[in-house]
Amino acid sequence: MAQQPVFDQNGEQRVDEEFIDDTTDAEQRESAHRERGTSRPITVVGNPVLHKECKDVTEFGAELAQLIDDMFASQRTAEGVGLAANQIGVDLKVFIYDCPDDNGVRHVGAVCNPVLDELPAPRRVLDDSNEGCLSVPGAYAELARPDYAVVRGQDAQGNPIAVQGTGYFARCLQHETDHLYGYLYIDRLSKRDRKDALKQMAEQEPRYPVVANG
Repeated sequence: MAQQPVFDQNGEQRVDEEFIDDTTDAEQRESAHRERGTSRPITVVGNPVLHKECKDVTEFGAELAQLIDDMFASQRTAEGVGLAANQIGVDLKVFIYDCPDDNGVRHVGAVCNPVLDELPAPRRVLDDSNEGCLSVPGAYAELARPDYAVVRGQDAQGNPIAVQGTGYFARCLQHETDHLYGYLYIDRLSKRDRKDALKQMAEQEPRYPVVANG
């Protein structure tokens, strides 16, 4: 794994910290993954695979590469910005993303075995924007999350990587990492807001293929 980040006395991350470049050729890389992949239906809240911690990725070969391709294809079908493996029924710690940050810069990549950094207090500026989830189709709710995130893990070849995000992209990194540890965003809501989100979901048909529970 990559070394832990170094912060200065103001809580700012030092500029010598290395992160992957997930913006160069973003469109071409996403398109290549998607064209090699096969879209799969999305699992929804209530499916057991969404409510437990996933297994670590230990094999970094052709099967993992194909899974990542399928995840990009599935994400495009569902018009999402991030997707965890358990959202297509696969019990493995891997997520993919195709997400803009708050400056409109497009980030595309995949992370295996992700772990979020604990941020120092000065960097924990909360953003209470709306959040949604492909596994809770049609529902949205305000949820406070830090507007900056660092996630560490491995790439599809098993190499250690670190990804940083701000704004909307930071929310995506936190949301997808949560998925792989068995948490949906609605699990972080109050009981009232969670009930409201599930009501929103029940009142409309998903716009993409889903796996029926039960």
